[in-house]
Amino acid sequence: MTGRDGEASFREMWRELAPLGRHSGSGGYRRYAWTGADADCRAWFRAQAEARGLVHETDRNGNQWAWLGDPLAGDAVVTGSHLDSVPDGGAFDGPLGVVSAFAALDELHHRGAEFTRPLAVVNFGDEEGARFGLACAGSRLTAGRLTREQAHLLTDAGGTTLPRAMEAAGYDPDAIGPDPERLSRIGAFVELHVEQGRSLDRTGDPVGIASAIWPHGRWRYDFRGEANHAGTTLLADRRDPMLPYAETVLAARREAGLAGALATFGKVAVEPNGVNAVPSLVRGWLDSRAADAATLDTLTAAVERAAREHAERAGVALDVVRESFTPVVEFQHALREELARILAARTPDRRPVPVLATGAGHDAGILSASVPTAMLFVRNPTGVSHSPAEHATEQDRAAGVAALVDVLEGLACR
Repeated sequence: MTGRDGEASFREMWRELAPLGRHSGSGGYRRYAWTGADADCRAWFRAQAEARGLVHETDRNGNQWAWLGDPLAGDAVVTGSHLDSVPDGGAFDGPLGVVSAFAALDELHHRGAEFTRPLAVVNFGDEEGARFGLACAGSRLTAGRLTREQAHLLTDAGGTTLPRAMEAAGYDPDAIGPDPERLSRIGAFVELHVEQGRSLDRTGDPVGIASAIWPHGRWRYDFRGEANHAGTTLLADRRDPMLPYAETVLAARREAGLAGALATFGKVAVEPNGVNAVPSLVRGWLDSRAADAATLDTLTAAVERAAREHAERAGVALDVVRESFTPVVEFQHALREELARILAARTPDRRPVPVLATGAGHDAGILSASVPTAMLFVRNPTGVSHSPAEHATEQDRAAGVAALVDVLEGLACR
């Protein structure tokens, strides 16, 4: 186990992790599941575990665990997040939680804390879904919210299936599936994450507690028209799927504004994708989120209705497929209140820590139906996430580690 305090430990780990999977052109990260960059991050995680004398294991779903104490004893306190990224993502989304977890453990040992419960640091696999299109795959499989059969159907943009990718990375895709026995050994999971917004920046607080995750999902829109020559086909003769797709993007923005919710077409694929060709297919993915299920249903129904109207006018066929959906997550009130009590008791003025909801999905949300979960947010002054502009100051990173130390000490130490 290291003898460094948490702050020094954090800085050293952050420097080591920072170059892994970073793209020299964009400055962002491309740490996609089951790729070389992912393998480098996994090797880094294992090295951190072994340097501290922790028991390292990779479960059947590709999630990594670093255990202090007996993994089989039960009632464990688990913390961590993920190391993968969205395309050209920022440095903090996911890694901040993993690095802070190891740093908090180092600080507790530096203080001579005595642990009364097993403690684990976890790196959940394929949280962002950047390669296979489904977020939180590792935690979904573990919690039984994604079946083996469904997972085996996932394919990346190059046609590689999830099983082939796992095999190439040295893992057994036939072993994946629900892991209720593992989940039964977790008494609490606390995930620290950079805030993906500016609520804490507006209130002036370095750290907050999550109350809930908005319901959210992903829908695939397939507009099918007729490929033709861009230079010879009259406008009146075209069945161009790009037109209703563009109208639908605008409709999504308009309907989201009316509903006070969020709707984003952030990914599109075009066939045959030629400059001088009318497309035969435009496939777009809608990400939509709202504060409650009724609002989300109303919003997505309105977007689909507009899409079908525009497709019909253009003589284009439309298929809409819901690829994923996560209902509203209310983090367990008892654990959330315990975190608030611990953190308030350790501030000089006993000032309450702000509690805020988020529209972003997390592994903690997936696990919430199976184990008590909670989240800590660290201030992001830019308010930007899934981008290299994502940020947390060194002072706020230290505040996040300090908050996690207090929480882990309150939950797992005497």
